[in-house]
Amino acid sequence: MAARVMAESRSEILVGAAVLAVALGFAAYAARGTGLMRTPDSYPLTASFRSIEGITVGSDVRLAGVKVGTVTDLTLNPATFFADARISMRKDVLLPVDSTILVSSEGLLGGSFIEILPGGAMENLEPGTEIEDTQGAVSVITLLLKFVGGDGASEELAVP
Repeated sequence: MAARVMAESRSEILVGAAVLAVALGFAAYAARGTGLMRTPDSYPLTASFRSIEGITVGSDVRLAGVKVGTVTDLTLNPATFFADARISMRKDVLLPVDSTILVSSEGLLGGSFIEILPGGAMENLEPGTEIEDTQGAVSVITLLLKFVGGDGASEELAVP
C-alpha cells in the first residue's frame, strides 16, 4: 500500500511540474509578444502623438503590412499633453531619419496598429531617438458627425 501511495504522489508531482512548465512557457511567450521582454535583436524608438486612441502596450508596429515591432510603453507627457509611445523595432529594419509614424486601423471595425512610412534620407534613426513626423488616430465618429451634420461650408455656399 505504501508503494502505491508513493507511485501516486510521484505521478501527481510529475503532472504538476508539467503544468507549471507549460504555464511558464505561455507566460514567457506572452511577455515577449507584448514587448515586456525585450529581445536582444531589437532597438528602441520613441514618438509623440496628439492622439493614440486604440493603441495599447503590445500593439503591432507594421511596415508595408509586415510586423516589424511592438509598442512597449505609453505615457502622457504633462508638458505637451501628447501621448509618448516607446516602440521596440527589429534590429534588421533600419529606418531613414525622415520616416513617418502614424496610427492606422484595420478597417472600420478592426483594431488599431502603428504604421511606419519610410522616408528617403540616407541617414538612419539611431536607437533611442524620436521619430518627429507623427500622425495621431483619426476619430471615425467625429468624421461621421462632420459628414452628417455638416461643418458649415454648405451654408456658406447657399444663395440667399
